[in-house]
Amino acid sequence: MKLSRFAALTSAFFVTTALALTGASAAASAQLPAATGYVALGDSYSSGVGAGSYDGASGSCKRSTKAYPALWAAAHSPSSFQFTACSGARTGDVLSGQLAPLSSSTGLVSISIGGNDAGFADTMTTCALQGESACLARVAQARTYIDTTLPGRLDQVYDAISQKAPAAHVVVLGYPRFYKLRGTCIAGLSEKSRAAINAAADHINGVTAKRAADHGFTFADVNATFSGHELCSGSAWLHSVTFPVLESYHPTAAGQSGGYLPVFASAA
Repeated sequence: MKLSRFAALTSAFFVTTALALTGASAAASAQLPAATGYVALGDSYSSGVGAGSYDGASGSCKRSTKAYPALWAAAHSPSSFQFTACSGARTGDVLSGQLAPLSSSTGLVSISIGGNDAGFADTMTTCALQGESACLARVAQARTYIDTTLPGRLDQVYDAISQKAPAAHVVVLGYPRFYKLRGTCIAGLSEKSRAAINAAADHINGVTAKRAADHGFTFADVNATFSGHELCSGSAWLHSVTFPVLESYHPTAAGQSGGYLPVFASAA
């Protein structure tokens, strides 16, 4: 009886102590400010090039009010919204010029990056102007870069985000496939070139998804929402060659709202 009574008293002591410690921890946590600010980083696919309605104050960065970060912020009213994504940005540009708004109060970060590092614009120019053989060679060169150099560049960016915004949920968005194969296009690039470009998009997405996962980030694949809306689909959410040329091969306003926004909203 005495042993049973001692065991009961001991058990009660530990339960009471645990509850007291838990309550103290919860109270301390309740006093900490919630990390609720949203910062949108990245390249032209995040700044909204191709969607129009550009903020004049953003200059050559071409940040659009119709880009998915601005649309999400307008719908969800985060405690703060900083939009630093910029047309033409590479990983080094994110590190040197986009991370200042990140802090311990940042609760959400979005980013698309890597396409410009891999030579996206030059690849598409080569494919559009120099024919199939040159296109396939340039795509192969881009894929080699994606395998050998891009992972380390992404790691640098992702490490910096984690250090500056340790409480943030980070969503890394991918790039859509450009072409519907055997689609409605009767001119332009060869089918082999289109297939190679699509495969390169899948390749960079695969590498990016792996690096994101290894940093504890969420990768958001937009191919499902863009399916049926690629170039040569008859209902494209991507520009083909346009004037101004800057908007070529970028999502339209419909691509931002219908292709990117729902995927980001789900991941966020």
